[in-house]
Amino acid sequence: MTLEARRIADEAFYEGVRQLQGGDAARAIDCFRSALAGQPDFAEANANLGLLLEGNGDLPGAEECYRRAIRTDPESFEVRLNLGALLAERKEFAAAERLYREAVLLRPASASPWSNLGVLYACQHREIEAEQCFRTAIDLDESYGRARFNLAYVLLRQGRFAEGWRCLEYREWRSPRVAELSCPRWQGESLQGKDILVGCEAGLGDMIQFSRYAVTLKELGARRVSMLCHPQLLRLLRGLAAIDELIALDQPLPEQPWDYWTPLLSIPRLCGTTLDSIPAPIPYLRASGERTAEWRQILARRGFRVGLVWKGNPRFENDADRSLPSLAVLAPLATVAGVQFVGLQKGAGEGDTCLAAALPPIANLGPDLRDFADTADLLAELDLLISVDTAVVHLAGAMGKPCWLLLPAYKADWRWLKERADSPWYPKGMRLFRQEAGADWNPLVANVAAALQSLVDQSPSN
Repeated sequence: MTLEARRIADEAFYEGVRQLQGGDAARAIDCFRSALAGQPDFAEANANLGLLLEGNGDLPGAEECYRRAIRTDPESFEVRLNLGALLAERKEFAAAERLYREAVLLRPASASPWSNLGVLYACQHREIEAEQCFRTAIDLDESYGRARFNLAYVLLRQGRFAEGWRCLEYREWRSPRVAELSCPRWQGESLQGKDILVGCEAGLGDMIQFSRYAVTLKELGARRVSMLCHPQLLRLLRGLAAIDELIALDQPLPEQPWDYWTPLLSIPRLCGTTLDSIPAPIPYLRASGERTAEWRQILARRGFRVGLVWKGNPRFENDADRSLPSLAVLAPLATVAGVQFVGLQKGAGEGDTCLAAALPPIANLGPDLRDFADTADLLAELDLLISVDTAVVHLAGAMGKPCWLLLPAYKADWRWLKERADSPWYPKGMRLFRQEAGADWNPLVANVAAALQSLVDQSPSN
């Protein structure tokens, strides 16, 4: 390569870096491609281009760039971590493990490859090895919060709540509303006669699950409990008497001050929640009854009513594994006579009912649900909910409605613990069906169909 060609490639690369820093990813990609056109073995350009292509969803292109960068620069550390994470996401675990191990050898004092390796092991249910990796990362760098947060998944999944809650504090939690508050964050001080604001955190299911702690805060003496929540939950959570004030995220904060504020998921730690002391006053959420007459008229009593939810939010990191490919996967349920199926699916998959030709006609009411208060009114009219891991499960659990939860083998959420078929969070009516290793839902659905047949046979209406 001539000096002039090298100069042109360098200029294109540095312009790409400037565009990337300025937030113009598309222009940065063009610049890095220009740099590589004149210098294909430009390791830094390949690394940066790979990262941008991965962000755009072009995983094959990203992998090719990462591999070229590693071939050109065998000492590349960050690229190994990036490629390892990409391969892990594709479940190419052995290849990902090799890359993380190589990164450890390159920088034995770095915490990040140990933490990544721990995540890889945790995904494979190799939890002893995962914990060892996370603790090694923490020993190397006590300030590396990601390792502690990753360790929280393993500990909480095992029911080791005391340390698990502490590690969960290293999660990335941000709220623009916190900057508006003048009161301090609650750290466990006495709440006797105090006012506290509970911040909105994580997803809709998390808010439903942990809203129960409003009761706990009142038991600790709080005079007024206010809670920020998603607009879709506003009408539902008004039914929780322990919450004195609900503020939707799209509403301004009222002017009256609070004594303390707290993130929602920090309350279990501050209250010393253990596996044996989970507050579970089921039901703590109830149907409002506003649409009860409407749902009854639509459904009309025809057999055993079973609600179905087959997909979660596609933006969730593990949605490809927790959601069913389509409603057709549940076709074996059609072998159970005397069942009226009711679709509660919202958003992705809402129109999938036409794909399940083997199922009897479904009362597809998902499109008619405006918010979770409507969903609660509909759940109250059902005999059972069968659902993947999404917010409706938490609503059914909070209402004490019988619910069968379909869990993936890969990255099942920590709150469902290990191997259990029940949930201490929802001790009334929750039953867990767990997928065996792999991504095959068929054996699980066959077990659900057999259990449904047994339940219908025992139903007083049969």
